[in-house]
Formats: sequence, structure tokens, C-alpha cells
Amino acid sequence: MNQYKNASFLKLFIRFTIIFFIVVALIKTFTGFFMFDGLEGLKNEYFIDGKWQPFLKTIWLMSMMYGLLMTVYYKFIKK
Repeated sequence: MNQYKNASFLKLFIRFTIIFFIVVALIKTFTGFFMFDGLEGLKNEYFIDGKWQPFLKTIWLMSMMYGLLMTVYYKFIKK
């Protein structure tokens, strides 16, 4: 029996979205730390002068799409 069939659509969507958002943000920050030579490079590349907005928007849109796709898959497609 699929445990996700009985869960509400909104709860599944929020769960998948938040988990994906956190994981991708950590991975992108961690890899950026090494690609851009430490905290100073990371700050200059992602977080200074409004650059944090596209950084978060990209991750947020990816998370929303992933959350929607996974929720639809587990709720309606997977047996």
C-alpha cells in the first residue's frame, strides 16, 4: 500500500518542496564555496547587491516544480 495515497495533496507538496529547497540550497552553497574561493567569493557571487534574489528565485522555482511533479507522481500515478 502506498503511504502517500492517504496524505493530503498540499502536505505532500509542501514536504517535497521544502526538502528539495533545503538540499539544493545547501549543495549550491557548498559547491559555490569551493568554486569561488571561500566565503568572500561566495558572497561576491551570490549574496551581494541583490544577487541573492536570483539565487533564491532559481532554487525556489526548481523546488516548486519538483514538489508538484513528485506530488502528482506519488498521489496519482504510482500504484
